[in-house]
Amino acid sequence: MSKKRPKHLELWNIKFPLPAIVSGLHRISGALMSLAIPFVLFALAGTLSSAERFDAFKSCISHPLIKLALLLVLWAFLHHACAGIRFLFMDIHKGVDLPTARLTAKIVMAVSLILTAVIGVIAW
Repeated sequence: MSKKRPKHLELWNIKFPLPAIVSGLHRISGALMSLAIPFVLFALAGTLSSAERFDAFKSCISHPLIKLALLLVLWAFLHHACAGIRFLFMDIHKGVDLPTARLTAKIVMAVSLILTAVIGVIAW
């Protein structure tokens, strides 16, 4: 009668539905934005302090890895905003049925990625 149950849940072996992925990415994007706050504030303070620091900031963000990091923070902001709007509608019981939840999850993923690509191309 005793079953061998796993001691640890292997998340990488579970196929999550898209609404669960959007929910997880919403949490990850919020954490990423929270971690980015000190760096953004440091950069803002540096750019406002003097012309030399502003020039140093401009040369720093011209590096491709820094641009990718900023693009990741941009995606985090856009995804968090789009998913947040979706969750606000779900809080007032709009779009909670399964087909609508799946559709809105696809819309959130598409809109956040498209906006990130468009703004990234414009800013790159």
